[in-house]
Amino acid sequence: MTADESEFPAREEFLAGDRPDDVALFLADSYVSDDRLAEFGEDVDGGVLIVVDGERGRSAFQAATGTGAMQFAKSAMEHEGIVDADLAGGTCPETPGDDAGDHEVQFVFAFTEEQNEDVGGIYAEGDVVHAYAQCSCGVAYSDRWNPGDAGDPGTDLEA
Repeated sequence: MTADESEFPAREEFLAGDRPDDVALFLADSYVSDDRLAEFGEDVDGGVLIVVDGERGRSAFQAATGTGAMQFAKSAMEHEGIVDADLAGGTCPETPGDDAGDHEVQFVFAFTEEQNEDVGGIYAEGDVVHAYAQCSCGVAYSDRWNPGDAGDPGTDLEA
């Protein structure tokens, strides 16, 4: 473990699937310009990443975005995109080719679901990270992956 990882064990534990009762929020600097947010989470490239218990996280998400977390997640499930494994970025499904142009992640809401062999697919393989992102173009999109596959999120959506 690097020095940076030990400073923010909540993020590492969340991304490993070890915090199923918590949620993670990424808020881009371009979306929210409140330096006080860094007090509650990790200052990452382009914004701040916060990991908190589920209820507080859903409330914080609504306060920061003006949208209910589960309402947002439901709308984002209509479009499959790629959310970066560190939750601090992604690729909008509306991005034409390699031109990111007007497609920057504004915020991400994520939670983990514990392994459930009865459901099958990626759920039988282990815990599943569910991530929902809002693009600056207005499109909300989703991604999910097993933490062990975090180097290649987006590949498990067909499962």
